[in-house]
Amino acid sequence: MPSPNEILAELKKVKYPGFTRDIVSFGIVKDIEVGYSGVTVSLTIPSANADAVTRIVEDIKTTVAAMPGVPGVKVDVQQTAPAQPRTAPAMQRRSIEGVKHIIAVASGKGGVGKSTVAVNLALAMKSLGWRIGLMDADVYGPSVAMMVGIDGKVNLTPERKIIPLERYGIRYISMAFFVADEQAVIWRGPMVTKLETEFLFNVQWGELDCLVLDLPPGTGDAQLTITQRVKLDGGVIVTTPQEIALVDVRRGVQMFSEVNVPVLGVVENMSYYICGKCHKRHEIFSHGGGARLAEDLEVPFLGELPITRELREGGDNAMPLVAVNPAHPVTASFKAVASKIIEGLEAHSD
Repeated sequence: MPSPNEILAELKKVKYPGFTRDIVSFGIVKDIEVGYSGVTVSLTIPSANADAVTRIVEDIKTTVAAMPGVPGVKVDVQQTAPAQPRTAPAMQRRSIEGVKHIIAVASGKGGVGKSTVAVNLALAMKSLGWRIGLMDADVYGPSVAMMVGIDGKVNLTPERKIIPLERYGIRYISMAFFVADEQAVIWRGPMVTKLETEFLFNVQWGELDCLVLDLPPGTGDAQLTITQRVKLDGGVIVTTPQEIALVDVRRGVQMFSEVNVPVLGVVENMSYYICGKCHKRHEIFSHGGGARLAEDLEVPFLGELPITRELREGGDNAMPLVAVNPAHPVTASFKAVASKIIEGLEAHSD
């Protein structure tokens, strides 16, 4: 019969549904009893949905039963009042001095144009009169700097606080300012956590109406660092219309739900393409998936954004479309999305 410590080590292989972290690191395994009749694993799961609990129990039974010498497995579950298994008890989410609102732009997977949306959304909010900051939280694939501009040197205040760069009227910071383009970022979790904490709390953001965070794709440790450490006013989910994207995006919505962060809405990117020759609308990746997802999850649908050459070129050349072409129809689409987000933030703050 294995010892409780051996069983606990094996339970680190059991992931919390929808996330890359295991149930042990979440802190929901409270006790393990080993007896002649078998093993009893006791769990305390704050406010998890029924499907998640069922999945966890089944995975625990399968994992422990596979260990040599275990005659049977019992799982006792106690659900408590809302408190998040993801947030360490001693950790307090902090606000950022001078910043009224903080939102995170996220997606369940890469390749949906999340950073393009984050950059142009930030600029659209600025065009509507808000003071905006933009933080590139994607340590391994920082895109914001290339899209907004990497020219200029990051300086420090006498108090050793980072002074963000400023262009197109927004302040921004990115990992790309501190490493060469060809340099691989090979960092483990604690180093990523430290950097993201520096970007959040050791940057002289000044007075902002909103700080927009461009999160990495997925729901791993880098995303958890943000949700655990800073007071988020909401999350914006970016998806493309096809089903394979929507499956992963649901995990992004669940991530915000698990940490009690309201989802401000879903944006469907790459929704359609207007051909420059025939001037007809082509729905390359299907259409309407984002709206259906928002309806299913009972969150706002913020709008559709098309594929355009100008949007792509603007990102490649550090000349984002919303900033350099305010009369473009896609700029109007971004402003419409930004307006809904501002309305949502003001509604939640009332």
